[in-house]
Amino acid sequence: MGPLGGSTVVAVEQAVAAPFATRQLADLGARVIKVERPGTGDFARGYDRTVHGQSSYFVWLNRGKESVELDLKAPADRALLDAVLDRADVVLQNLVPGAAERLGLDAGTLRAKRPELIHCSISGYGPDGPFRTKKAYDLLVQCETGLVMSTGTPETPAKAGISIADIATGMYAYSGILTALYDRERTGAGASLHVAMIDALGEWMSQPAYFAVYGQEPPRRTGAAHPSIAPYGPYRTADGTVFLGVQNDREWAAFCREVLCRPEFADDVRFRTNVDRVSRTEELTSIVENAFRRLSAEETVELLERAGIASARLRTPGQFARHPQLDARNRWRAIATPAGAVRALLPPVEVDGREPAMGPVPALGQHTAAIRAEFTAAEEVSA
Repeated sequence: MGPLGGSTVVAVEQAVAAPFATRQLADLGARVIKVERPGTGDFARGYDRTVHGQSSYFVWLNRGKESVELDLKAPADRALLDAVLDRADVVLQNLVPGAAERLGLDAGTLRAKRPELIHCSISGYGPDGPFRTKKAYDLLVQCETGLVMSTGTPETPAKAGISIADIATGMYAYSGILTALYDRERTGAGASLHVAMIDALGEWMSQPAYFAVYGQEPPRRTGAAHPSIAPYGPYRTADGTVFLGVQNDREWAAFCREVLCRPEFADDVRFRTNVDRVSRTEELTSIVENAFRRLSAEETVELLERAGIASARLRTPGQFARHPQLDARNRWRAIATPAGAVRALLPPVEVDGREPAMGPVPALGQHTAAIRAEFTAAEEVSA
């Protein structure tokens, strides 16, 4: 059943952040009942049509859940939702600001009836303050937290290539819910949780913010290179580009001695410390690439490995999906979707001797009739 087997999660959710959190709970064995709009469902279902005609976002975020179509303003559907809520351990919602309160799905309303309930709300900017009513999407939060101005080239700011604000928010909601479940086991008390996207991604942006505030200058945008560690980033070889990272002065000395074959650079006043090396990044890059220009990328990686210097190849997402390390570790599983099976990565946390649930991706409304029958019967028995 998994460690959360026997737990019921009601997810009034859409898009990325909340579904990412509840999918982690489903992988741990929780029963996740996903409430969707009749006819259209979670709007992430329509983001693209790339996975057997289905949305790559939806397939990624919604395995192992039960889909029920409910019109929350229709009395019969609302009565069914209330019956489900009466047996829920966790409720998570990320409706537009104010909608949960209008629908009576806020923490205050639901926990007044059931104080043992764990209720988690996700918003863009938090429950108060001048931005509290603003809609928030991933790119917009990347802008508001300074991430876009920290990413890209000196000439062009850029967003992150993944939904990083949503993912950060979903992970904090997930860990908050797990903490609340653990606390309830000890105390019997539920919890009201709130996770704001600006707070979640803001935590991840703390280092650039410290650098900017206390360094009196904004972090430099350096493309694929690191703005505050050197050498760290892409370097050209005779037939391609290799990424490498030197993390400390001990590694720098080894790099000079065994890779550059210039041991005197380790004590050169220009490059002695990381701060020195960063201040002379262009000069240092020229030295490194001059040493690599007669070597192939393969030869360069082998040389770096022998010297104990971390390196990486630049791979596309498609190449990542065929990564030899993942294949060697048997990290892929087949999961069912309404349009056919797909490969899915195992969750990152490995538990010895336990396989995660990783259930099928639901069709819109696939479980409506079964849930209606189950909870209507339970209400009749109760009455």
